[in-house]
Amino acid sequence: MTDKQEKGAMQVDVQLVRDLAALLDDTNLTEIEVEDGDRKIRVARKVGGAPAAVYAPAPVAAPVAAAPVAVAAPAAAAEPALPAGNVVKSPIVGTAYLSAEPGAAPFARVGAQVKAGETVLIVEAMKVMNAITAPVAGTVKAVLVDNGQPVEYDQPLIVIE
Repeated sequence: MTDKQEKGAMQVDVQLVRDLAALLDDTNLTEIEVEDGDRKIRVARKVGGAPAAVYAPAPVAAPVAAAPVAVAAPAAAAEPALPAGNVVKSPIVGTAYLSAEPGAAPFARVGAQVKAGETVLIVEAMKVMNAITAPVAGTVKAVLVDNGQPVEYDQPLIVIE
């Protein structure tokens, strides 16, 4: 065996394997892989009978997929309820802020005149403040979010006419 070890066989760090196994237990992960140069260690846990139980209901999940379509229809019906005009949508997922800082006047209020390129609100994502600007000049017809509200990608924020 010593000849084999000298010819480049991998030396297994038993303590590293134990540490990785403990990490699997602590985090409820099923697999972890570590790579260090040419050495690569993968520790995986077989989940007893759970995978069969998890995969068996998959055909049942197909009808559930139809539910979001039904949910999307009312959401589409809600969109025409928006006032007519240019809808400013969120370009990212984040938190909407209507003013530059707490207690400051909002960038845009219903009835306010805005210029094209003027900041109408801020969407904060990952500690970065992203100014959302008016695409056109006009009057703010609706502010569709509250200050500090989480927003999704492509969510309507403001309507400008």
